[in-house]
Amino acid sequence: MSPSGSGQELAALMEQVSAQRMLATVRELAADEFTGRRVGTPGGRAAADWLARQLRALDAEVELDPFPVSTVRELYRTPVLRWSIGERMRRLEHRREFVEHLASAEMSQPQTAPLVPADSADVRDRWVLAEAGDWARACDRAEAEGAVGVLMARGVDEGGWMPKMIAGPTVRAVPVIGMRTDLHRHLADTLAGGGTPAQVQVTGSIPLRSVATEGLNVHARLPSTGRHVPGVARVLLTAHFDGVGDDPQRRLPAAADNASGVAAVLEAARVLSSGLSAPLDLSVAFLDAEETGAWGSAHHAPQVPPGTVVINLDGAAQLHQAASIEAGGPAHALLATLDQAGRLTGLPLRAGSMASDNRRYASAGLAAIGIGMGMPGYQTPAETVERVEAATLLAAARLLVATVALLATSSTEANEPRGSAVRQVLPRGHLLSPAPAR
Repeated sequence: MSPSGSGQELAALMEQVSAQRMLATVRELAADEFTGRRVGTPGGRAAADWLARQLRALDAEVELDPFPVSTVRELYRTPVLRWSIGERMRRLEHRREFVEHLASAEMSQPQTAPLVPADSADVRDRWVLAEAGDWARACDRAEAEGAVGVLMARGVDEGGWMPKMIAGPTVRAVPVIGMRTDLHRHLADTLAGGGTPAQVQVTGSIPLRSVATEGLNVHARLPSTGRHVPGVARVLLTAHFDGVGDDPQRRLPAAADNASGVAAVLEAARVLSSGLSAPLDLSVAFLDAEETGAWGSAHHAPQVPPGTVVINLDGAAQLHQAASIEAGGPAHALLATLDQAGRLTGLPLRAGSMASDNRRYASAGLAAIGIGMGMPGYQTPAETVERVEAATLLAAARLLVATVALLATSSTEANEPRGSAVRQVLPRGHLLSPAPAR
């Protein structure tokens, strides 16, 4: 791409980006057959196979790379929580009113016992109501004195859901259930109102176990003219395709986190591989097991050739004001190029925390940037396809295409400081108007 033609070619690349194709990818990955795409499940493996087929359709060299994952917290039945006060019974709805705590011990069958406050003289064979913000101390006493389990306060998101997670703290020796804050307060008030422990009976179960499984990364090297050119830009685009998985009786489609990011990366790879004239060595990695601690990128990062720059996209569903950017490793030049691409595409960028796969690549000594553009309904049943915005997908894919195109045309400078200063808050512009549906 010559200097005189670079602007025209970049504009042509931008026009090739299709919102319709990206939305179709999101719909596919969020479909019932993939069951939330949790690592090690048939749905997760099927999603990896589907992505491999899409990449092979671009004439890419594709490799499926398995790796071990030692600990995943797996909910194998819907938990139970109910209580009775006198003759009144209250049954709680899982993920709306209560949720498994990741530190919980397994309790496969419901157990009924009186409820007592955490400062009760006797907690043996009783459920313990932890004080707000002090569940760990309640667990210590429950374990030492033989309590049935612990109930703790838990907040909800803006949609009234308790997000699902499948990796977390060390497992305790007693069951731990998180319940909605207002319900926790109601029980605390009831116990403080002069009632005896026998007046509140709690029944609960947490069918939650730790399992070892196997993840499956999808790696692809795109056809290019720059593979053997000295000094050519070597770029890796990444996005994790796994989700936290469906609950036993409820769908968690994982459309935003991270089907949206996968869709934008796949579209950028499609456009760049077919339309960029400048020499480029371009690879894509769709990563598994990010939700369990970024196992897929930890497995892959040591294999990546030195000098590769990595751009990771985690969430491209609902942009609020600006895209969040986190740079790690020797990323000064990459960050400056991303800044320039943001200006060219009219996308505001700002520094922010992106605790995703980009950190694994940065820790391996690679220039790595993480990008996030919103995940509405994060890890809940409300994370549906309908909440993924076409305009955000377009903004994400265009940013990726522009950044990689700029790297390709200035590859000799790719690892040197550039003229654009790195700032805590990058310049704000105006988002491109959504392109017509393609």
